[in-house]
Amino acid sequence: MAQRSQYTTKDLQQLIEAMPEAKIGIIGGSGLYKMEALTDVEEIKIETPFGDPSDAFILGTLDGHRVVFLARHGRNHHLLPSELPFRANIYAMKSLGVEYLLSASAVGSLQAEAKPLDMVVPDQFIDRTKDREATFFGDGIVAHIGFGDPICPSLAGVLGDAIASLNLPDVTLHRSGTYICIEGPAFSTKAESNLYRSWGGTVIGMTNLTEAKLAREAEIAYATLALVTDYDCWHPEHDSVTVEMIIGNLQLNAKNAQLVIQSTVERLSKNPPDSKAHRALKSAIFTPMDQIPEATKQKLAALLKKYL
Repeated sequence: MAQRSQYTTKDLQQLIEAMPEAKIGIIGGSGLYKMEALTDVEEIKIETPFGDPSDAFILGTLDGHRVVFLARHGRNHHLLPSELPFRANIYAMKSLGVEYLLSASAVGSLQAEAKPLDMVVPDQFIDRTKDREATFFGDGIVAHIGFGDPICPSLAGVLGDAIASLNLPDVTLHRSGTYICIEGPAFSTKAESNLYRSWGGTVIGMTNLTEAKLAREAEIAYATLALVTDYDCWHPEHDSVTVEMIIGNLQLNAKNAQLVIQSTVERLSKNPPDSKAHRALKSAIFTPMDQIPEATKQKLAALLKKYL
């Protein structure tokens, strides 16, 4: 049985000092609501300046390494993509000392070669969302992060190597690709799906671009493990896909994802790579520090503390 504790962001320093090695965060998407292999589990409920995260954070040990896990949509999958508290989720990860963030997500495929059960490690995004709060800044502070390479290539490389080492049956690894991020919750029309294919889209989902932007602002290295469940509606055989088939693929993807995450965590713990993401704000903040309102400094303390 997991222990349950509640913390505000101001109460976390003692907790972080007690588990300084827990620098790896995991966000589980559709089908991945918990990590079966976690031991010494504690549930941590965190309050942030941006509201409550999607669920309690699960702090535990994965093969001897401390990690932090969050179910993106809640453990009972009760949050729509447009309802997700993205800022609270990423701010809480930062407050917990996370430096590397692995995001597992169910996606549809826009290309024939990315077949169901395949794994894609995207290196680019195209944003089709609207009205999402995808920045921590404002209220007296201006920052413009570099986002030309939205995924940390160092972390993506470790993730790709972990997938390749496992030789998972029926799984082909795609080490690059473009993730089309749509608003949802409805899936695409066929016209939209074919448009995204013409743009070079590889997979389609509803969440990861917003996470990636906020993770970059929080100076967290971020990479996506995109798990293909089915072909998007462009595919001529899409209409023959059943709910049972999709659920079966989700379950198998979740099982495979846990193996990949375990292997990635092992590699990261032994040899954490350097990431430019860890210095993303160094030249991104335009507002002089002495001109930032005190209330805003306090609100963004987890992000700004090394620059204040």
